[in-house]
Amino acid sequence: MTGPDPRVDPDVDLRVPADRGELATRPGAVLGSVAAGGALGALARAGLQHAVPHGPTGFPWATFAVNLTGCLLIGVLMAALERSGGRRPLLRPFLGVGVLGGYTTFATYAVDVRLALDAGAPEVALGYLAATLLGALAAVWLGDAVAGRLLDAARHGRRQRGAGR
Repeated sequence: MTGPDPRVDPDVDLRVPADRGELATRPGAVLGSVAAGGALGALARAGLQHAVPHGPTGFPWATFAVNLTGCLLIGVLMAALERSGGRRPLLRPFLGVGVLGGYTTFATYAVDVRLALDAGAPEVALGYLAATLLGALAAVWLGDAVAGRLLDAARHGRRQRGAGR
């Protein structure tokens, strides 16, 4: 029995030719963009978590907000990238994997749930667990749907103005 190939980036759809070539054509640029974006995202998250601390029995509002806004922005990014035609090959590694990967923190989410349970606050833990899961899924969908509609409307408006000349 063999496991997944460790050389394959799980964030890449190998059926898409542009995805297959992304890392091979400029590995240093991709790695650098992911690292720079990750540092920026992690700094933003750390700043928010420092500004809005919580105890083990309190609702972790900062982590909740980080994960939901990050998921919303991931949805927006996916809609924008889908419509960009791959003209900016480093945008997805920088923003998606780097900035938003460093910004969102589902590991801290799991730790916060465990700390609340250990501190004797199961209602906080379960409420946070459910709210984050449902909120994150809804945020990705909402970001993709709204951004996609806005981008399509803007593209349609540009075509209309171009045809009227």
